[in-house]
Amino acid sequence: MNVVKWISTVVASALLATTMGFIPIAKAEKEVTHDIKDESIYDLFVDRYFNSVVENDYNVDARDKNAFAGGDFGGIATKLTHIQDMGFTILSIGSIFSTETYDGSAVVDYREIERQFGTAKEFKSLLTEVHKGKMKLMIDFPLNNVSKNHVWATDKANADWYETTENGRINWNTNHPDVQKALINAATEFAKKYDIDGIRLTNLVDSDTTFLNDMITSLKNINKDLYVISTDKSDADFDMTVNNETVDIFQSIFKNVDLDSSKVEQPLAPMINGGAEKPVAVMLDNLNSSRFTFATAGENMYPPTRIKVAMAAMFTLPGVPVMTYGTEIAQNGEKAPDSHAVLDFKTKDDIVSYIGDVQSVRNKSETLRTGDFKLLENKNGFIVFERSSDEEQWIVVVNNTGSTQHIDLGKDIINGDKELRGLFENDIVRANDDGEYRLVVDREIVELYQVTEPKGLNISYMVTLGAVYVAFITFIVLILRKSRKNSKTKNN
Repeated sequence: MNVVKWISTVVASALLATTMGFIPIAKAEKEVTHDIKDESIYDLFVDRYFNSVVENDYNVDARDKNAFAGGDFGGIATKLTHIQDMGFTILSIGSIFSTETYDGSAVVDYREIERQFGTAKEFKSLLTEVHKGKMKLMIDFPLNNVSKNHVWATDKANADWYETTENGRINWNTNHPDVQKALINAATEFAKKYDIDGIRLTNLVDSDTTFLNDMITSLKNINKDLYVISTDKSDADFDMTVNNETVDIFQSIFKNVDLDSSKVEQPLAPMINGGAEKPVAVMLDNLNSSRFTFATAGENMYPPTRIKVAMAAMFTLPGVPVMTYGTEIAQNGEKAPDSHAVLDFKTKDDIVSYIGDVQSVRNKSETLRTGDFKLLENKNGFIVFERSSDEEQWIVVVNNTGSTQHIDLGKDIINGDKELRGLFENDIVRANDDGEYRLVVDREIVELYQVTEPKGLNISYMVTLGAVYVAFITFIVLILRKSRKNSKTKNN
């Protein structure tokens, strides 16, 4: 390596070191969790993620939005780093049982895996890759609204097991003891056969709470760490609760700036008011709703900015973040199948990087995941709250307004002589003469401030910065000398 290249390397390395060294780092926590409070969920349909194996494209029709698109287990495995880079800890892939529809809801047989998604071997391979990436895998188990051609329905002896709905699908008579036994056996047998980490029960309809609890208990007996959740609100003993109004509330707050944000706590009420043990799902949309981008586009707003603000809030509020696939590329759609487009991996990934940055902090800080919550300010999109524990204190400023905003925090919030270090803007805030800390945040920005002890002058930073200048000046001198030498040689 010649001298010029060596100097270039020194300069680049030093600059990188000073940049990284000046970012506040949250307390590191365990990488593998066994409490859903610590998780975040990426929700997708196998068919709409990525097509890797063309041999299983039996009924694919690109011209029909309601037809299978070709996505498979191999496709998810191929693009798994896309999800890992965003920091999600649970991959939810929907129903994978033999089905007549791309979303897996029209189940034909609970004992078989849908051949268009792949083989049992390919599913196990995906499961292995997910676990290697220190993530968990969750599948859906549709309790109702299954295909009229379901194998149980074709048996005349089961005529009293079901009712046909207006859409031609089947709802099981979940009060029937034989139906309850069959459903529980189907779910537990799948959990036994495959080392999955979670099951989400969908389409509960009027399923009895006692029956649901029996199913949950049976699944937990297979694996005590297995998460069992649902898409529907229920009194059953699920590991996570769902507020059906969450999507509407969060979309109404974040689809534009300066909107009424007074209901931001409403979906979180069970956690922050009563100290409920079960966390709530926090989501901007879901697989059955209109996309968040659809709401922002209706306001003539720029979706990527809206998504970044909303997602940063979602990842720092109490609860379990659940993000629908495609949100990271501002996927649009009012309803299915338009809202279930195939994921376009060619789209710019600036939202992906942003989500990864925010989740990196959340995954390293138990306080941001499960710490105490206190709302400090909430007025028309300017939302400030505290997340705290015995180990850490964070102040999160969500400026979802059309202008720069500020808040002054006194000794009742910041106890003692502290520094507030902004994570994304590298801002350091110290107390003024009155002992108050003024936090100023630009429009449509979310900033996370970590409350730390005063660090004073960063000696290592200043030394490294000095080395950068020395190396840079040396680099310039060498270039000039070489240029003069070459010029004299040319003239001679």
